[in-house]
Amino acid sequence: MGDHHHGPAAGITRWLFTTNHKDIGTMYLWFSFAMFLLGGFFAMVIRAELFQPGMQLVEPAFFNQMTTLHGLVMVFGAIMPSFVGLANWLIPMMIGAPDMALPRMNNWSFWILPPAFLMLASTLFMEGGAPAFGWTFYAPLSTTYAPPSVTFFIFAIHILGVSSIMGSINIIATVMNMRAPGMTYMKMPLFVWTWLITAFLLVAVMPVLAGAVTMMLMDIHFGTSFFSAAGGGDPVLFQHIFWFFGHPEVYIIILPAFGVVSQIIPAFSRKPLFGYASMVYATASIAFLSFIVWAHHMYTVGMPVAGELFFMYATMLIAVPTGVKVFNWITTMWRGSLSFETPMLFCIGFLILFTLGGFTGLMLSIAPADFQYHDTYFVVAHFHYVMVAGAVFSMTAAVYYWLPKWCGRMYNEAMGKTHFWISFIGFNITFFPQHFVGLAGMPRRIPDYALQFADFNMMSSIGAFIYGASQLLFLYNVIATIVAGKPVSDEKVWDGAEGLEWTLPTPAPYHTFEEPPQVPKPAGTI
Repeated sequence: MGDHHHGPAAGITRWLFTTNHKDIGTMYLWFSFAMFLLGGFFAMVIRAELFQPGMQLVEPAFFNQMTTLHGLVMVFGAIMPSFVGLANWLIPMMIGAPDMALPRMNNWSFWILPPAFLMLASTLFMEGGAPAFGWTFYAPLSTTYAPPSVTFFIFAIHILGVSSIMGSINIIATVMNMRAPGMTYMKMPLFVWTWLITAFLLVAVMPVLAGAVTMMLMDIHFGTSFFSAAGGGDPVLFQHIFWFFGHPEVYIIILPAFGVVSQIIPAFSRKPLFGYASMVYATASIAFLSFIVWAHHMYTVGMPVAGELFFMYATMLIAVPTGVKVFNWITTMWRGSLSFETPMLFCIGFLILFTLGGFTGLMLSIAPADFQYHDTYFVVAHFHYVMVAGAVFSMTAAVYYWLPKWCGRMYNEAMGKTHFWISFIGFNITFFPQHFVGLAGMPRRIPDYALQFADFNMMSSIGAFIYGASQLLFLYNVIATIVAGKPVSDEKVWDGAEGLEWTLPTPAPYHTFEEPPQVPKPAGTI
């Protein structure tokens, strides 16, 4: 293990060869934050160009490279690895396991990611530039008209897919085989449940993405015509394959976020989560439904009306289990003894803004209406309300909530609250006006726009720079906490495994795999 190394290389080898789930979780979290800043930098370039109408800063081709890399880096580099890092840190502790089931594979899952993203970022410096076909890389733009760097993009996608699949198998094996005695499935913390279901989604859809990029590779280099009509293929086939991966993918991103919120809201409401079983069933329902809605991204390709109707109703159906979750979170807070520390603020922000994003999603699910919304900034506003206010806010809440448990030191609460309010306000100034310009007809992924959209775009860009700046405050707070934060005693660390703020008497260490002693619960608990 990492602790047997000595000498000058000990520091490096500890991280390079570690099989410790906490070390690996830490590396995922730092890596994902670095990718968050990189993806954020790409977004800043986009918003700087759109600050005024006309072409200011960048060539249209470079603008498109920015939109493409912003999406890819944020989804695959920032959001997904951050939640995998959270899973690595918390799942073994929450189920009473000594480590992950497959610790060596766990190390490998992480260490293939930095080279993959280094390769993806390096396409910016290649001849012909980085891919400029959008994060959805629709054929034939991504096959017939793509720069040579597309091959490196395809390889990078394969590597991160392998990482996701291995990480997911590890989570499934850990949860199914390594729960402490007495830890039945319906006693698991909800974060563990959401990740278990997410892991099954990942194992199911990552090979589909691998298939899509492999077919691209064949079309580019080996003379096949999967996506070329000239050779008997079909570009719409690409969209079907991509979105059959892509729709479950958005739930892969948000389900762990639901798990985080389901741990934090009960803690700061001082009462157990309302409707535990219904939350588990709702999560499973969302996961199932995520597989049968993919073509709602494709209403404009000329599907039969019967197809549009099916995808429309199936999509609307997802609002039901999602609504169950939102009502359960609100009911948990109802008549609770609430306190509004930073993690709770981010969760309440999540609740309000994610619900708004859910409503705009419901609008987009309506096939005839979607003809008007499709490929406008209304869609951009919608998915940033669920991706940023959903996944990123809840991930931020998780860091504030568990950081004292991770490093034994307390963050600066005033700075945390300041970060929340600047983030919350900056986010809304950025993305709320995009609903308006979108409904008024402004297309997405375009480096210039008509004069009537100028005011709202200026607001949007100012908001983006405010939001971006607030993340630097967050970075400072985290580093200051780790380096010089006030030490916390065991009694004051929020008990993440219980999801409750009071600390229960600690049973015998679970890693002995003996039956833990029965502990009487404190008065007033259920």
